[in-house]
Order: sequence, then structure tokens, then C-alpha cells
Amino acid sequence: MTLPKTMKAVTATGPGGPDVLTLGDHEAPTPGATDVLIEVAAAGVNRPDCLQRAGGYPPPPGASSVFGLEVSGTVVAIGAEVTRHALGDRVMALVPGGGYAQYCTADETNALPIPKGLSLEEAAGVPETFFTVWSNMFQRARLAAGEWLLIHGGTSGIGTTAIQLAKAFGANVIATAGSAEKCAVCKKLGADVAVNYKEADFVAAVKEATPAGANVIIDMVGGSYVERNWKAAAVEGRIVQIATLEGPSQANFGILMTKRLVHTGATLRPRPVAYKAAIADELMAEVWPLIEAGTVRPVMDRSFPLSEAAAAHRRMESGALIGKIVLVPGG
Repeated sequence: MTLPKTMKAVTATGPGGPDVLTLGDHEAPTPGATDVLIEVAAAGVNRPDCLQRAGGYPPPPGASSVFGLEVSGTVVAIGAEVTRHALGDRVMALVPGGGYAQYCTADETNALPIPKGLSLEEAAGVPETFFTVWSNMFQRARLAAGEWLLIHGGTSGIGTTAIQLAKAFGANVIATAGSAEKCAVCKKLGADVAVNYKEADFVAAVKEATPAGANVIIDMVGGSYVERNWKAAAVEGRIVQIATLEGPSQANFGILMTKRLVHTGATLRPRPVAYKAAIADELMAEVWPLIEAGTVRPVMDRSFPLSEAAAAHRRMESGALIGKIVLVPGG
């Protein structure tokens, strides 16, 4: 096919609320030697996108100013050194930016074939959340079968993924969510215990479910949750901080010391391509069979046309969503 020189893409006029997002004409990207060019069918919307829009999470050096960290679509051009993908392949990809567009490039190692049974819109909701959950829950926190996981934000994209993967690999799950409806979704996905954090103390709920405490905690809240997580954790528990939506925290480090806890954190976007490639290989080997078997699936909230990126961000920040939001360039 003849590739266009321009495309529609979403950028921001400056830091601010959702209304700073604008859809305009931009130069279409061209693939580098190890890149594939993807005609985007759908692009995932994530919390880091909202943080970037507000001015708190700039793209890493060399990344596109166009928003979007994950896409699905069809390979329409390949670099000279590409061996993993061919023209016409349907793929999903983790990208450092550039997803909210009609075309997007991705390193071939960070693009994966779409598992059988997933639609293109579902596939767009996989990379950012599955890469994040796998690298933090299994690689960093070493969650093992029989252990107890506490996951906050159980109906977010991260939460719905973490619940399913933890259960698939034999762990017990406690999830927090902000309503009875959301708690019911967590239970349906496999959570052993779902706690409405607006009505109950999750620390007490964890101790009731497992008196020894949670072995692994995945937290995106920060703030006042830090010390409460330490109280909920088991001796030698592992806590991974993947976001700080509540902001900075103050905590009693005596709890961390006496329980011999490990509290670590990570961001995925600025990590090298090779690091993400290693995660991709593990996902292909360990998780793709589960997706194709129907054991694990992305939970979808809703899709918006690319022109309504601002509405998608408002939906994300409202907290009303259950699962993943995607943008559809052709919608």
C-alpha cells in the first residue's frame, strides 16, 4: 500500500485538563531498522496518559509527543532488519508514545501477535496492563502459588488483569474497589475477597482473610495507603508501588523494619526496549496460552472515537470505569 505522509493524531496544547487534548494533522512516522509501522485499529487509554497531559509525566527522550502507550492494528511497513513480523500481520504493541494516532511505530520485539479469540479493540487493552502486571507482580514481587495478593483498584485495567493472572497461577486474591458493584466484578473475576474501601478498612479485611497478612501488595494509591499497606502485609511481604494517585506519603518505618518488608517501585515507560522485549517473551510463553484458552481476558469498559480523546480522559479520571478504555481512529 502507499503510505500517507500525514495522519490524524492527538497531542496537547499544554499541560492541563482533558480539554487541552487536540486532534490534528501530523507527519506520519516511518519505521526504523528494527521497527514495524502499524495502522492503528485501537489505542489503549491509561492513567499515565492523564498524568502526561497534566504535565507530570513527560515522554522519555526520543519518544513521540503524541499520546498513547499501547496499540493494536495491522503491520503496513517494516524496517530493513525486522524478522519477527511481516506485512499484513495483526499485532498489539507497547510503545513509549504515539498511540493516539492513525499510524504508530513499535520496535519489533515490543510488538506481539494477537492471541486467537481477541478482537482488535480488546487487544489494544492488553500491552500496558499485562506488561505492568507481569513485571511487577511476578518478576519484582515474585508472587507464588498459595500466597495472598492484595491489589488496590481491583476494577481498573491493572486490577482486572492482576486478579485474573494471580488466580491463574494459583495465588489467593484480596481486591479493593469503591462500590458494591465493583466488588462484585472483582469476585466474578476470581478475587477471594473484595473490600469496598469506602465502607470497610482493608487492613482489617486482609487480617480476617489471612491473619498472617498479604504476601504481595500491588498499590497505585500511595499517600496514606503506604503505612496501611505495611500493616496489612505479612512478615517479609513485598509491596510494589506502581503509581501514587494520592500523592506523597509519611509512614512509620518501624513497621517496615520489624516485618522485614521489601517496598519497591517501578515505572515501565522509560525502560529500555530490551527490558520490555524480555517481558514480551515471557508473556508469549506464559500468558498467551491462557488468553487463547479463555482463562484470562482483558476486561473492556468502553471505546471512544479518536476525536473524543478528551471524553475518554474524563471517563478515566472519573473513576467510574471498569476495565479498559480504548480509542478507535476509524470510529
